[in-house]
Amino acid sequence: MIHSAQFVQSSPSLRACPKDGLPEFAFIGRSNVGKSSLINMLTDRKGLAKVSGTPGKTQLINHFRVNDSWFLVDLPGYGYAKISQKERVKIQTMIEDYLLKRETLQMIFLLIDSRHKPQKTDLGFIAGLTKYKIPFTILFTKTDKLTGMELSRNLRIYREVLSKYFPLLPVFIITSSKTGKGKEEILSIIGEAVN
Repeated sequence: MIHSAQFVQSSPSLRACPKDGLPEFAFIGRSNVGKSSLINMLTDRKGLAKVSGTPGKTQLINHFRVNDSWFLVDLPGYGYAKISQKERVKIQTMIEDYLLKRETLQMIFLLIDSRHKPQKTDLGFIAGLTKYKIPFTILFTKTDKLTGMELSRNLRIYREVLSKYFPLLPVFIITSSKTGKGKEEILSIIGEAVN
């Protein structure tokens, strides 16, 4: 249960991130995957994370303190083309630094748009998390935009593709910012880790 959630700071580098030592749960995904909407749904705060129609809007590491006991971290999206190569490399380095060196990081929630077939960038990202043994959970977003049959088919394809590359399948959670689907499961994973 979330009682309080407030924005703390945006950091341009790992060095600048908060030093409170609270456990952190980071949300990341391709640009325009519905990250801000999902964060707002989870926290019951409409404007907590700024929802933008422009992909690639988040370019810093955003920390939100929740219940004064953990941080929800909004990481920049990946795979978005409309920024310069220099900017892209800068953001990529910042994300890698955070993922590999942030000692308080407990779990990555990787958001994947349920409407699309497995994308190279997502699979590459999953490969990196697996290689460096970073714990992660996959959140399928925008599931309210599909029929039950379409969703089942897309999830089956994902399972088949992932099982080819990864001996252990990650946990999947089906979410919808619109209906609140998946909220309990996500908060339960966080709750277990915090306690």
